[in-house]
Amino acid sequence: MPEYLAPGVFIEEIERGPKPIEGVATSTAAIVGETQRGRLQPSFITSYSDYLRLYGDVFAPDKYVPFGVKAFFDNGGRRCYIARIVGPGAVVAALDTDGYTITANGPGAAGNRIFARVVASTTESVKIGETDLTPIGFRLQIAYWSRDVPGGLFDPFAIDDQLPRPSMVEDFDDLALDPDSANYWQKQIREGTSALINLDVDDAAATQPAPGDVIGGPLVGGVDGGAATVVEFNGDRDDLGNPIEDPNALRGLAALNLDAYRDVAILHAPGIHNADDANRLIQRAVVDHCERNRFRFAVLDSARDASIAASPEMNPRNQIDSQYAAFYYPWYHTAHPRTGVKTLVPPGAAACGIYALTDNARGVWKAPANVPVAGAIDLRFDINTARQELLNPRGVNCIRRFPGRGIRMWGARTLSSDPLWKYVSVRRLFIFLEASIYNSTQWVVFEPNDARLWARVQQTITLFLRSQWREGALFGAKEEEAFSVSVGPATMTQDDILNGRLIVEIGIAPVRPAEFVIFRIFQKTSEAKS
Repeated sequence: MPEYLAPGVFIEEIERGPKPIEGVATSTAAIVGETQRGRLQPSFITSYSDYLRLYGDVFAPDKYVPFGVKAFFDNGGRRCYIARIVGPGAVVAALDTDGYTITANGPGAAGNRIFARVVASTTESVKIGETDLTPIGFRLQIAYWSRDVPGGLFDPFAIDDQLPRPSMVEDFDDLALDPDSANYWQKQIREGTSALINLDVDDAAATQPAPGDVIGGPLVGGVDGGAATVVEFNGDRDDLGNPIEDPNALRGLAALNLDAYRDVAILHAPGIHNADDANRLIQRAVVDHCERNRFRFAVLDSARDASIAASPEMNPRNQIDSQYAAFYYPWYHTAHPRTGVKTLVPPGAAACGIYALTDNARGVWKAPANVPVAGAIDLRFDINTARQELLNPRGVNCIRRFPGRGIRMWGARTLSSDPLWKYVSVRRLFIFLEASIYNSTQWVVFEPNDARLWARVQQTITLFLRSQWREGALFGAKEEEAFSVSVGPATMTQDDILNGRLIVEIGIAPVRPAEFVIFRIFQKTSEAKS
């Protein structure tokens, strides 16, 4: 309570009534898997060109992250995090010379295709009373080739007529060795500034290049790791199996923690299927991550050559029974993003893009189905109605071809055996509501737990749910049929209040998709009138 010690007029700002609840984003995805190059900490991208700049091109026929990222954005995705995975034994390429240490920003053999050089800066200073011009610092130039260079790397900045030319170039000029300078190198090139390298300079030992001097060469020593396993995807243990204590050293799923990446709502590992034990363990880890965090939903791929008769692969609920995951089948053909060749890719990333498209166009409560799959030109297996009648009750969401309507997503079920949670849209609607209420009611903690707080909390949640009902997310002709909010003596005992617990009970009637549309038609005959 404010103090009034001297006469005067005082103006106070007070809060009354409900606080607004802001709906959380539901269309941001995280894609986890192996890439050609790039940093191991998750990075945010908004286009496929962002991915190419940070993580490189398509690099192996069985690595599907590049295809998945393109399918996500082609199908309506807008925001995505990439969590790069590397197999055990991967080594970072580096160049250490004349006090300058330049390392690739992530492990792998792709770092060996980076050429770095340090030369005098282009900006020069004039000493008073002298005519000599001296460079104010150094210039760092980086070149990268996406594929091996016949005969080895060369200096593309000094040789302008030799092929092949680098696919990517970076140039950082006027970097100073003096910590007091505004152009000090640590101020200009921080971790993440470059899409290719990290820089470390020994200020005392580093050589200031004179005009015409060139320091540098190709980075060497980069090694690709072995096949990535569930250990690398989990990312919470080192190569010796010990828990990683440093939060900045976490990788994969562990790095995508809810505190740092709260906006991630969809999780996908392209090409990870359920046809063998190693991949099944990774799928299980992805789903477990979503179940633990509760505000995320996993999208799973089927196996490339899984057929209807392949019982283990096409009965995914026998392996994973979860309301936080959906399973998509079959793979489809699309144009290779670089060559244009017809290429077979997994379906999950396209489903993630359709989730985002549907969320932004209609709402998270709309089933992400009956939508064309952008980029799909053919299917690995054609699914007809009879086959889908077998697969749909098993939780397999099919992609189908319809004459005159193209190739469409034609399923919207989770992997849950609980009928209450069998639809993707219902589960994701509850995730949206729970996350929104959770994020926007943190102000309640440590407030006096009395009737005034109860009334304010009830009003806050009621206003939010009322807006969702009016937009079409909840079922019911009247507000009372769509939701209910209770807080007070009916939801808490005296023991709850004495122990600091505020309990709010919220009932929600979600809308469910019209999965089976039935038109009953009968023949109407004219009868003689009496």
